[in-house]
Amino acid sequence: MRQAIVERQAKAMKEHGLDAIVSSSPENFAYLTGFVVPSQSLIRHRHAMAILTADGKLALFGVDMEASTIRRAAGEEVPFRIWREFSDDPMAILADQLRELGLERARLGMEMDYLPAGDFARLQKALPQADFAPAEQILNRLRQIKIPQEQDLLRNLSRIADEAIAKAYAAVKAGDSEMDIAGHLTRGVYELGAEHFKLLIVATGERSQLPNVGPSARRLAAGDVCRVEIFAVAGGYQAGVCRTAVVERAPEMAEEIWQHLVDCKYRIMEMVKPGASCRAIYDAFIAKLKEKGLPAISFVGHGIGLHLHEDPYLGETPILGRPGEDAMIEEGMVLGFEPLCYQTGYGYGMQNKDMLLVTADGCELLSDHTDTDKLVLVS
Repeated sequence: MRQAIVERQAKAMKEHGLDAIVSSSPENFAYLTGFVVPSQSLIRHRHAMAILTADGKLALFGVDMEASTIRRAAGEEVPFRIWREFSDDPMAILADQLRELGLERARLGMEMDYLPAGDFARLQKALPQADFAPAEQILNRLRQIKIPQEQDLLRNLSRIADEAIAKAYAAVKAGDSEMDIAGHLTRGVYELGAEHFKLLIVATGERSQLPNVGPSARRLAAGDVCRVEIFAVAGGYQAGVCRTAVVERAPEMAEEIWQHLVDCKYRIMEMVKPGASCRAIYDAFIAKLKEKGLPAISFVGHGIGLHLHEDPYLGETPILGRPGEDAMIEEGMVLGFEPLCYQTGYGYGMQNKDMLLVTADGCELLSDHTDTDKLVLVS
């Protein structure tokens, strides 16, 4: 449990008139407790929840299959209620725990966008005098600003992802397959210290135009453009990095288009600072793309941390679900930003995805292992 995050949540509860927040999603459970319940995101009914009261008291709720993992990570001092997967109604056990905590008549913040409707209906029935309110936007807002511990973790993960991609490119040559790239990449991510990875993208040649495809048996050929992206994961946090390379030589227009995307990268970095408009940064990026007649995309960056995509977006809609509203860049935000063009018109796509930390007077490039001013060369 990270005390700084406990204090921030407790303060937010008081501001919103909540007596407690029940964090039920994998992301917000990990945000509060500092650890992941391994099967929570894989099996939706295996509920794990963190209950935090407005006076900063924490209690945990989890399935018997994960009880030893939760207890080991949380320590013996944190109250913990276990429910049995195949014989208990978890909502009945949760309601009983909330009554024990004196919250049967409380105003409870719930993640309405995560807890299944049937489960929520049973919880309401079990606690008819409780007042349930949506808390997901409160938690999403808190998670936008990373505490120093989160910043350090994301800095390390950014460099792991960046270096692992560089090592994978260095280990292959023309004739090797996308599967060979993936093998070197996943091994490298683990060797460099990640606990896990997400969204492995290996797209070469004509496949480099496809946004989110995994590796195939396609073999590299001279003149191919290669897009490789991976999200290195630890403690539930993830850092996404993408690097574009060419095999032996650059195809037609590749170096010119890449230089334009590099210019976009530095223009964005110049603009990212506390108080900057997310929409203005996006508009500047789109204007830069249009200089070369490259097609627009709906965003060029986004918050990142416990989710692949978090608010705010450097895009048409900076805050999801609130079109027409802008958002301001704030110190402590971590952004994934990705000047890209999937459809260059030359049979290939290009992408340069990095991680940025917003500092007091600008930003820090977290994914700083690879020099991307030039296309990476696979030789």
